Amino acid sequence: MTSHVARLYALAGAILVFLVTWAAAAAHPWQPAQRATATDPRVAALVLREQRLRSESVHVQQIVDRRWAHYRHALAKRKKEIAAAKKQQQAWLAAAASSSASGAPSVRVVTLPPLTTTKTS
Repeated sequence: MTSHVARLYALAGAILVFLVTWAAAAAHPWQPAQRATATDPRVAALVLREQRLRSESVHVQQIVDRRWAHYRHALAKRKKEIAAAKKQQQAWLAAAASSSASGAPSVRVVTLPPLTTTKTS
């Protein structure tokens, strides 16, 4: 074989045959199908754990939904209380503004005698 092109084709063919043989051996076609259908105890334990976690997550979601509903109810009640307090404050400010607009003094100055007296020697 003196042709370099033929040598390259032969080398490429040999590499291709090697890779296909390697893939076939890695697939283990000689193992019985029975082993593939046998369940691993670790997989069975994982399946049981998954089922338990799913049922537990449903229960937890119900608890969260109940707490969230309670929170929304309390929040609505608190917002009503805040609105009533703001309304009362606005009414008080309006009354204070109208009383100060009528000309009545809003501040009285009172002079009282001192509560304590100190004596020096």
